[in-house]
Order: sequence, then C-alpha cells, then structure tokens
Amino acid sequence: MTDDGATAAMRYKEIIALSRGSAENLREWELARAEALEAEIEEAQNAIDVATEREEAAAKRATRWWKMALHNIQGLNWLDPREDPRPVPTARAAYLERYLEEVKPSYQELVQAVLALGWRAKRAAAKRGEQPPPA
Repeated sequence: MTDDGATAAMRYKEIIALSRGSAENLREWELARAEALEAEIEEAQNAIDVATEREEAAAKRATRWWKMALHNIQGLNWLDPREDPRPVPTARAAYLERYLEEVKPSYQELVQAVLALGWRAKRAAAKRGEQPPPA
C-alpha cells in the first residue's frame, strides 16, 4: 500500500469514526429530548388535573350560592329566577378567585333586599288590615 492509499484509508476510518460519534450524540440527544417531552407532558397533565379540580370546586361553590339565593327569593312570587346560571366561556381562569369574591357581597345585597321587601310587604298588609304574606 502506498502512502496515498494509507492516508486515504486513515481518512476513511476517521470519517467513519466521526459519523459513529455523531450518530451516538444524536441518539443521546433524542433520548434526552424524549425524556424532557415526557416530563413536559406529565406536567401538562398535572396542570389539567389541577385546573379540572379547581373548575369543579368553583362550579360547586357557584351552585351552592345560587341555591341559597333561590331559597331566599322563593317567597317572592313576582320574581322569576329563570334558568340556572351557566359558565361564561370568556371568563379568565386567573381571575377565578376575584369572580368568586364578588358573589358573596352580591348575595348579601340580595338577602338585604329580600328582607327589606319582606318588611315592607308586611307593613303594607298591616296598614290595609290584611294577613301579611308568609316570610
């Protein structure tokens, strides 16, 4: 074998070694990326589970407030509550606590208004000499 042949053979072996090294590096990178993607998928699934639980808890809380409000207005025959409230698709999840905090004062205002209406109705009935409406 001549020097040119030996040099070409050495160069060929060098190229093969580099390509094997590149293939191994690529394989390691792909395995690491697959692990990272699996971790991201698991993290996303956990976030979905937490959001689902949070949504269910908020729905239960809103339903409880709605039922309490319906109970308070059941004696007001002229007030038709219509249908149950539905979720608002444009609501922002980040503001959930703020939305829920707005319900309590609104509910308290409703209770005060119903109580005021109840007293006014009883007082008006008493002035007319009628039987007061049930509370």
